Amino acid sequence: MNNSIPARSRKKIWFVFLVLFVSWYLLLYVIDWSSLARFASISHHQPTSVVYLGSDSIQNVSTMSHVNDTSKNAAVYAEEDENNDAVEDLAGLQKELEPIVQQVDKYADKDQEKWAESGRKLNPCTGRYIYIQDLPSRFNDDLLKQCKLLNKWTDMCQYVANMGLGQALGNPQKIFLSTGWFVTDQFSLEVIFHNRMKQYKCLTNDSTQAAAIYVPYYAGLDIARHLWDSFNTSVKDSDAVHLVKWLREKPEWNAMGGMDHFLVAGRITWDFRRVVDEDNAWGNKFMLLSESQNMTMLTIESSPWNKNDFGIPYPTYFHPSSDDQVFQWQNKMRRMKRLTLFSFAGAPRPKMEDSIRSEIMEQCTSSRGKCKLLECKNRNGSNKCIKPVYVMKMFQNSVFCLQPPGDSFTRRSTFDSILAGCIPVFFTPASAYVQYLWHLPKDYTTYSVLIPEDDVKNNNIRIEQVLSRIPRKKVSEMREEVIKLIPKVIYADPRARLKTVEDAFDLTIKGVLERVEKLRQIREGRNSSNDFDQENSWKYYTFGTTQEHEWDHFFLRTNRAGV
Repeated sequence: MNNSIPARSRKKIWFVFLVLFVSWYLLLYVIDWSSLARFASISHHQPTSVVYLGSDSIQNVSTMSHVNDTSKNAAVYAEEDENNDAVEDLAGLQKELEPIVQQVDKYADKDQEKWAESGRKLNPCTGRYIYIQDLPSRFNDDLLKQCKLLNKWTDMCQYVANMGLGQALGNPQKIFLSTGWFVTDQFSLEVIFHNRMKQYKCLTNDSTQAAAIYVPYYAGLDIARHLWDSFNTSVKDSDAVHLVKWLREKPEWNAMGGMDHFLVAGRITWDFRRVVDEDNAWGNKFMLLSESQNMTMLTIESSPWNKNDFGIPYPTYFHPSSDDQVFQWQNKMRRMKRLTLFSFAGAPRPKMEDSIRSEIMEQCTSSRGKCKLLECKNRNGSNKCIKPVYVMKMFQNSVFCLQPPGDSFTRRSTFDSILAGCIPVFFTPASAYVQYLWHLPKDYTTYSVLIPEDDVKNNNIRIEQVLSRIPRKKVSEMREEVIKLIPKVIYADPRARLKTVEDAFDLTIKGVLERVEKLRQIREGRNSSNDFDQENSWKYYTFGTTQEHEWDHFFLRTNRAGV
């Protein structure tokens, strides 16, 4: 109690000081005394007057005494105006008091920040509202009803079940947890994401309040029906063309010309970037449509050379329904005894000249037991690489997991290896570092290894030697970083909501909202950061600059399929 009395006294003293300072400031710099003198001479016979001290001053009502000698007062004021020393003194005093004024302004700014933060706490959805476009069913639900037609080689009905998670996996060989694991197809993300979006806590039915507009078009499932057989380009493009026409005619489109719209396409970007109108050309032209280029496109693999599509993680087999499941799995991966130095699950690409997979597989088989190989080919009608138990068991027992490019830059296997606590080894930065900017650390050395693919192709390097030379302490630190990444690369069960853990969906929404806000600022002329050659998109989004970089040679246009 005694300690609080001096504290209150000091507060009162500072308050009095502040009032005196403000009063002094107004008297010296706000009130025009010369005008007051002239007014006084005119008001010689008016005992009461109202004085307005300019548009930025305080309105003051005062009672003034009669002035008997107006000429004398005028002379006094004239003498003060000519007194240069007094002006210099005031200027010096003002300079001395500048730190105090800045301090007062600083506290005022902090108060404003506190009020703004209080507003966000009262309504945590401020600036985060999302409006879901109510699309005609042909663009989503009808595709699920035709699940048997979604893939030429596979019955997708089993994979689109359980809100896109697929059939429950259980815990064979005690490799997984008893719950939270599913046989999830790598191309089912748009269904999973849509169902997560329906549970988003900041949805709004008023599009004018929305920070962003979600378009639940299952673009990947749509084009998958037409990828392998000979279809006319008009058939491949039909739904995409009709979708953008439908969007363009909606009032929500007019607000920003579609720049606040975003969409998840559950296949790689090259399936939507057909550059020629030939029936035998791969994919459709969805992402090349002018309307599409205004929207933010989220894909499991983005283009390094285009501005509007962004990579988000492939779906894995793990879809937890609670924070505890996440923590339990992470701890399980920390306790794993990893007896294999490195492993690879994949198949060769003999028809692709630039592929290093054959060299990788040769190095693995000749490593004298330090590498495990799971070759992805059908044996007696069974491909072990599409069976989660074989893939995850091998990755859980490995220190490093090799992730070379396949038909395109990225692989679902990258996220399976992270899920297993296995350190990914990349051979080009295009496989992850310039892709998943919202989900993976900028410092790639903390969680992965980069071995240039040219060194492997030209037999300049042995993978086993590179990995064996990494110090044990560094390996332990990298593995822990990988295990910490697990929540960021998984999609929780849409039927549940994690409490403290942010998953891949949460990070994606954050990234989208930040991007749309930046586009809004650009549209309003408050930001010009989007002004760069999109050929260097990979460089700008990764490093914030388009200057020359040591990775430039990785991003020269290649003959890789679809690129």
